[in-house]
Order: sequence, then C-alpha cells, then structure tokens
Amino acid sequence: MQYDIIIVGAGPGGIFSAYELSKKNPGLKIAVFEAGHALEKRRCPIDGDRVKSCIGCKSCSIMSGFGGAGAFSDGKYNITNDFGGTLHEYIGKKQAIELMEYVDAINMEYGGEGTKKYSTAGTRFKKICMQNKLKLLDASVRHLGTDINFVVLENLYAELRGKVEFHFDTPVESIALTEGGYEIKCKDQSYFCEKCIVSVGRSGSKWMEKICEELEIPTKSNRVDIGVRVELPAVIFSHLTDELYESKIVYRTEKFEDNVRTFCMNPYGIVVNENTNGIVTVNGHSFESPEKRTENTNFALLVAKHFSEPFKDSNGYGESIARLSNMLGGGVIVQRFGDLVRGRRSNANRIEEGLVAPTLAATPGDLSLVLPKRILDGIIEMIYALDKIAPGTANDDTLLYGVEVKFYNMEVELDKNLESRHKGLYIIGDGSGVTHSLSHASASGVYVARKLLEK
Repeated sequence: MQYDIIIVGAGPGGIFSAYELSKKNPGLKIAVFEAGHALEKRRCPIDGDRVKSCIGCKSCSIMSGFGGAGAFSDGKYNITNDFGGTLHEYIGKKQAIELMEYVDAINMEYGGEGTKKYSTAGTRFKKICMQNKLKLLDASVRHLGTDINFVVLENLYAELRGKVEFHFDTPVESIALTEGGYEIKCKDQSYFCEKCIVSVGRSGSKWMEKICEELEIPTKSNRVDIGVRVELPAVIFSHLTDELYESKIVYRTEKFEDNVRTFCMNPYGIVVNENTNGIVTVNGHSFESPEKRTENTNFALLVAKHFSEPFKDSNGYGESIARLSNMLGGGVIVQRFGDLVRGRRSNANRIEEGLVAPTLAATPGDLSLVLPKRILDGIIEMIYALDKIAPGTANDDTLLYGVEVKFYNMEVELDKNLESRHKGLYIIGDGSGVTHSLSHASASGVYVARKLLEK
C-alpha cells in the first residue's frame, strides 16, 4: 500500500490538491483518506418531522465527508485577502488572489457556470457604513448556493475518482515518520507515502493538535469567534444583499472597543444545526434555486476572542460556552431580540406570534444565561448599529440563535511552502490555522500541489 502522495481529508484543500496533482501529473499514485462519508451518502437525519434535533451521529454528515464542512454551506467563495485567512502572508497577496481566481474558474467549469459574482468595490454602501461607524470590507464574492455547490462537488468527484484512490469512512489515527516518508495509520491497516498533505479542516482541530504534539511540530493558539445567528425578514437587508450578496461589516463597540462582525450572510436562506466534536452549534445555508428560497435572511454576528499567556485553549473556551447552551436548551437556543433587551426568556407563544417565522426548530430560551456579558453587550450594540443602515434589524421580533462558534485550529508552524518542520509533510486548509474560508483553503491546496509538482 505504497503511494507517492497521501492526502488526509477530502475537504476543499484536499480536493483541489488532488485535482491539481492528478491533472498535471496523471502518473502519480495518490490516495485520499476521509473520516466522513462519500458525497452521495452525506445525509443529515434531521427532517423537521420525525427527527427535529441533532442525534449525535458517529460521523456528522454536515461537518465531514467529501467536500468537508463546506459541502452543505451556501457555497460562497470570497476572493479577497482582507478576510478568510492569512494565506497571503505565506505566499504573497498577488499569488493568493490569482489562486483563488483559478479555483473560481474550475468551479465554473464543473457546474458553477451562470452563478453570479458580486463585488463590494466602489459600492455606495461603503460611505453609508462609514457614516454610521461601520466598516464594509472589500471582496469579490462568487455565490454558488448550497444546491449548485453540491453539483460542483459531484462533478469534481466524478473527475477524480478514476485518477485518485478514495478511502471514505476511514479515519486516520496517526502519522509516523519513516525512512522514506510517512506511515499513515488507520484502524485496521497502515499505508505508506513519500509525501503527505494534511487537510482536515476545523472539525479536525482536536486530531490536528494530537498529531502536532506527537510529531513535535510547534503551534500557537489561535482565536475563537463566538456569537449568534440573526434571522429576520429578507426585505430588511434586501438593498444590501441584492447588490452585494455577502456584506462583511465590522463594528468597533463603544463600551469595550471590541470588533463585532457580520459573517456568512444567507439571503432568503435557512438556519441549520451543525455538530462539532459532539457540540451542537448553529450555522446558515442559502440556495441559488428560487424554488428553495425562504422569506428570511440570516447572518452571524461574531466577536473574536484572542487569548494571551497563560491560557492557550481558545477552542476549549468556545466549546465550554456551546456546551452550556446545549445544557440549557438541549441544543440550539432561540430568543427574540425584544425579549433579550428586556431581560426575559423567550417562549414558544411569543415567537409564534412574531413577524419572523423561524427556519430552525430551536429551544426558546435566554441567551444572557449562556453568552458572557462582554460578548452579548457587543452583539446588542452591533444590532443597533446595523439598524441605522438596515432599519428593522433591531425589531423586537428579530430572532437570535445561539450559540454560533467558529473554531480555528491553532496555527501550525509552517514555512512559505506550507511545509512543516518535517520535509514532505504539508499542512493546508483550515486545519493549519492559516485559512478560514472555502476560497483560501482551496487555493492552499492548489499551491501545495504545484510545489510538489515542481519537485
């Protein structure tokens, strides 16, 4: 079971590494190991009827499998260096943008043609935001939608499966150094390769931490983003989303001078559960097809927390808050904004009588019992700030789902080639702590593949 290259993880980084390697050098013997299911077997059991909440599947089909956690996202590829990771610090800003545009061209070739590309550059909303103490970040955004994103992944898998050996439902337990490269140890068998690319995504954060410890690869703590997902009538944000689709807006709070930002905006979309390391958190999806659209828009409001010595476990901090939410609500908690500012728990009757019909079955509750005061104060400030550019955001019936946590892998020590201290072991995508988005993770996969092809 000897391979030239083994890729651990079939998320965007792993897929685009495999694509570039097999396309440019068909003679390479490549294997991809993925803890989750093949794409056609990825089905979340939550149907809103018989199964209404997370049942803790052994392998979460939302978070893992071919396509990674991004497979059922709304398929937004943000082409920018302003957010989404620090890949440009390793490979340069120009090359990072070029690689993201290359990834976009491949997505168009494999089923994404006809989808719209948006841009915030030169928009009138930049001035409106600045006038209200908000900052709109620059980006070009390709929106595939959850439905078209799935089609693109199907087509990429059809392209790759005859050229690359896939091992699904095969978690890698450890990676060991050998005289000629690396031993990839799974439950029942070991596999060997000269070069190894690790691309395990955010859901592989615990595993990545263990591997770095075993191989003595230096790491440093990253941040964790904690907040809520906001759901409101789509018409309130339509003037922004119709022109920009994804608007990354940052607000600096007056009280604590913390940065609060919008994240993952889903016009006419739905709110969903996701399971990370056994913890149920909240996320959002949207669709390209008009038939699948709802009357609501949802987006996250997140506060980034960086920790200094002696505390290092930023993800552990985020997990503890999410576990508290699960303890109180049995999963995700939902609360009306009006109830939150009045200091009272939401109940099913008030939510049912409100103007916003929730798209996720969540437990009515009180987010002030879950989120730290500093974070919650920042979120409330941000909602009032957004109300100035999108009147109606701060309506009593606006729904807040909690908690939303974006876990970032600790930053792994890598050189400019994204190669670890062990030659031939590359760590890419969100699992490296370098990238935090579909476009950056995919670009890192192409970048490392080209470095290997050079050699």
